[in-house]
Amino acid sequence: MGAQHKIPVVIAVSGGDPTGGAGIQADIEALVSMGCHTAPVITALTVQDTQHFMGFEPVNPMVLIQQIRAVLEDMEVAAIKLGMLGSVGVVEAVHTILKDYPRLPVVLDPVLRSGGGAELATGDVRIAMTELLLPLTTVLTPNSLEARALAPEADSLEACAHALMEHGVEFVLITGTHEHTPSVVNSLYGNGRFIDNYTWERLTGTYHGSGCTLAAAIAGLLAHGADPVHAMREAQEYTWETLKQGYRIGMGQYIPNRLFWAAVERGPGR
Repeated sequence: MGAQHKIPVVIAVSGGDPTGGAGIQADIEALVSMGCHTAPVITALTVQDTQHFMGFEPVNPMVLIQQIRAVLEDMEVAAIKLGMLGSVGVVEAVHTILKDYPRLPVVLDPVLRSGGGAELATGDVRIAMTELLLPLTTVLTPNSLEARALAPEADSLEACAHALMEHGVEFVLITGTHEHTPSVVNSLYGNGRFIDNYTWERLTGTYHGSGCTLAAAIAGLLAHGADPVHAMREAQEYTWETLKQGYRIGMGQYIPNRLFWAAVERGPGR
């Protein structure tokens, strides 16, 4: 037999979403689309639909540590993607892992609220994320609301980015979907400076899982060895396409079609 093609492994640490729109399922679909193998670690069980978020139950932090270490000791992991964490204990657990693997690229989607506006991270969780995780983060992907919440002392989004980089983040990609602008403008900062703006057509409707999709796609591209700036550009293109081809399967938000590339024309009898 010939040499087996090496598929990069990405650990995805996020909440479970019974709608399949966001959280760990979004991570899995986006990472599959990037040609990666996902090692999923669930941080919390959630109760939600496409309209409302009803509640969540964080996992035991010790169980989470055991899961991640089991994977790291068995597989050659190429990147880690972090999403909803849900409790200070889970943040501390993730921190202990990242400290032991400082060379792994880390993409953090700082999930603070659900798409419907429900709070998913208390002030204590935000403080723990800022102090423990930002110094170990390669790429941070906050939306504009999350950037302001993580850097409340800043008086502009650019100031937010610089404040977050001062905490140790290597790259900050602030997404502009929540801003009242004709187009969506995402702004990238890194190495202590502004790097680029990316402008995208603003689509109608709201989407459940777009932030998860973007962060996971970036992690997948980094796992393949892509340059971070290139990875962020390609991941944005992929994410925008998933939104353009999104579908409304429930009574609330649209779901990104992360597997749009796998669509097959089917007719009668096929």
